[in-house]
Amino acid sequence: MRRPAVRPPGHAPGAPRVSSREVQRAYGLLAERYIEALGSLEHVHPDDLAFIERHLRPVSGPVLDLGCGPGHLTGFLRTLHPDVTGVDLVPEFLAHARRAHPAARFELGSMLELDRAAGSVAGVLAWYSLIHFRPEQVDTALSAVRRVLAPGATLVVGFFDGPGPEPFAHKVVTAYRWPPDELARRLALAGFVERERMHRDPEGQARSHGAIAARAV
Repeated sequence: MRRPAVRPPGHAPGAPRVSSREVQRAYGLLAERYIEALGSLEHVHPDDLAFIERHLRPVSGPVLDLGCGPGHLTGFLRTLHPDVTGVDLVPEFLAHARRAHPAARFELGSMLELDRAAGSVAGVLAWYSLIHFRPEQVDTALSAVRRVLAPGATLVVGFFDGPGPEPFAHKVVTAYRWPPDELARRLALAGFVERERMHRDPEGQARSHGAIAARAV
């Protein structure tokens, strides 16, 4: 009997390639609906806010919210730190974020091309901002984040928890689920040490949720 091919870890067979431009366009088209449905803290689980605060409140120095979307978590971080900047690909999100959270700064940009000096950032929140990257792009993104973080700095990642990594039909554009152990392994390869992880089973229509906090070494 012929044996099935053994695929390397992180291989997603038949996964479509999604460019940053496609992600930008897809979210731009749905920006108003997305903001209405998810663009405020009342839509964030209290456990998630507690996890973010636990790991990012103690940091001292600049904090980046990468893939900040409508800016609600950037606004939350701004209550913890004076130096917080939200970064996102989608101009429609940034326009809303600037109106809703005038005390925070917002920039158009990509986590793959961060305009920051090496070692100049104390903390990064990447809350569901890795979900549209193919597995090999996640490695690139984590390396880019590690470059700008100072040794000992903190990274907090939120993601869809599940077997894989595997693509699925997200409402906006193709996204990926990640097994926490596999994402932790890739964080280690990029130069991070895991400090804490969190899992939450699906609630209603929501998917399984995961989060990992890690320290740059």
